[in-house]
Amino acid sequence: MIFAAFANICCGIVRRFNEQRNFKPFSMSYTTHGASFGAGLQNNFKVLTMTTEKQTVKASDLLVRALEAEGVSYIFAVPGEENLDLLESLRKSSIKLILTRHEQGAAFMAATYGRLTGKAGVCMATLGPGATNFATPAAYAHLGAFPLIMITGQKPIKKSKQGQFQIIDVVNLFDPICKMAKQIVHGNTIPSLVREAFRLSEEERPGAVLLELPEDIAAEETTAQVFEPHPRHYAVASDAAIAEAVTLIKAAKRPLVLVGAGANRQHARAELCDFVHSTGIPFFNTQMGKGVVDERSELFIGTAALSDGDYLHCAIDRADLVINIGHDVVEKPPFFMEEGGKKVIHVNYRAAKVDQVYFPQVEVIGDLAASIARLKDALGKVEGDYDYFQKVKQGIDAHVAELENDIRFPVLPQRLVADTRKALGDQDIIALDNGIYKIWYARNYKAHHPNTVLLDNALATMGAGLPSAMLAAMLHPDRRVMAICGDGGFMMNSQEIETAVRLGLNLVVTILNDSAYGMIRWKQGQAGFGDYGLEFNNPDFVQYANSYGATGHRLEKTEDLLPTFEKAFQAGGVHIIDVPVDYSENKRVLIDELQEKVCLI
Repeated sequence: MIFAAFANICCGIVRRFNEQRNFKPFSMSYTTHGASFGAGLQNNFKVLTMTTEKQTVKASDLLVRALEAEGVSYIFAVPGEENLDLLESLRKSSIKLILTRHEQGAAFMAATYGRLTGKAGVCMATLGPGATNFATPAAYAHLGAFPLIMITGQKPIKKSKQGQFQIIDVVNLFDPICKMAKQIVHGNTIPSLVREAFRLSEEERPGAVLLELPEDIAAEETTAQVFEPHPRHYAVASDAAIAEAVTLIKAAKRPLVLVGAGANRQHARAELCDFVHSTGIPFFNTQMGKGVVDERSELFIGTAALSDGDYLHCAIDRADLVINIGHDVVEKPPFFMEEGGKKVIHVNYRAAKVDQVYFPQVEVIGDLAASIARLKDALGKVEGDYDYFQKVKQGIDAHVAELENDIRFPVLPQRLVADTRKALGDQDIIALDNGIYKIWYARNYKAHHPNTVLLDNALATMGAGLPSAMLAAMLHPDRRVMAICGDGGFMMNSQEIETAVRLGLNLVVTILNDSAYGMIRWKQGQAGFGDYGLEFNNPDFVQYANSYGATGHRLEKTEDLLPTFEKAFQAGGVHIIDVPVDYSENKRVLIDELQEKVCLI
């Protein structure tokens, strides 16, 4: 009784204090307990308790707040009914929803956002067929190392209302092609899952992450708070690894630098440029390493468009050391290692994945920019016998220049690449779909800046070129952007032309028209098989463009190619150019000449 009276007095004092100052930091209540002290003390007593007030929020609102905290500006989406709560939360947010015509288009755009910015792009789809349409872009981001967050819907998980209608195990389906795939089972877990998703997606090696949000979880209330992101810092290579690499480089007579896709990260590019020009070591690149160091440099030899047997491989074969910076064996190997052959230094964020053709003798593992800077400072100018490399470079340049002014029609690939390069400035962007023409652009088109040649040499999927170009045009409205697609690849996501027009993009789409799946048809012939099963009919691409509100052009003669490019870029808006192409040069240049070539002695 004495304790209860004392508690009443204390609470009265605190209550009057708060009322006078209008304070409401916490609430007070008396809780009745049935504890007794001996047989004679049967009355209940009251004790003072304090409960903090926590703000509740709908789980979908919390998810959007977490995305905003991560700096998300766009979500590319084809929503379904399972996304309605999230859609409403987005409506009230700072994030802009970009509606696409197919889930592949949404996810390819999001993956390209990640590729160009280093921040994970975000896309959204519903359950079942909407989610499964994310599978190819997920693999595209997984193999290409592009940061991507996919958010998919799902039926309620607390109480089924439709049995198994449209329900598949999306999480387990995507687990092999994602860095993480998780279902959100409670609103309280959203902040940690979103933070972990972005951490995993963006850190080296980047890739895809899937979060599944069931509709009943999206609608529930939670008191959880957003986790704020923080900068990431990578460990640096050991002194011993740097010293070992420096010793090997100084002992080499004919070292070469290989620039791979992993070097095409914003924080590593400047250091790599400084390294190449400070050391004076000649360099070549993989297809996805194009442009990291300006290919107009006198030190640039060429791009490894083929795995072996190209003119560039004469130089690679002569090298006694390859300094492999940022290469990933996911991309086609630009050279093959053999026991007792050239030495290889692997410089990357992660250790090398060893296989039969790649087993480096020295590994410099850690923050790539820091590793490159430390190697540069320790080396200075690297003297070597580079005369042979320069002769190979001159031979490649002469080879590439052949037929670039040829006026035969349909257009030859060499003329197509040359006119594309003339139409675009140093920082303008081409986005390639997949086909035989990708080899021509990799070999013949010199990139002057990073990420100005967007191609996929990892999954090498068709259908990604147009959405990738659309994203580039969104992010860089001040640059000329051209999608270059085969007729087969273009038609796989051609419906996104409506999206491009609706978004008001300035975009030129060049369709290489040969009415066939040209690369497979070419390989069919090389294998000695008959021409069978790979031809198709195309729509009238001019009328097709016009039906979407774009502008269509049909090339009638090769001399009009460059003027048509200029006309389309100057007019603005979305333009589709139907370019008949002649791939007969494939066999002569990519097979016959290479088989007959003799490397310089």
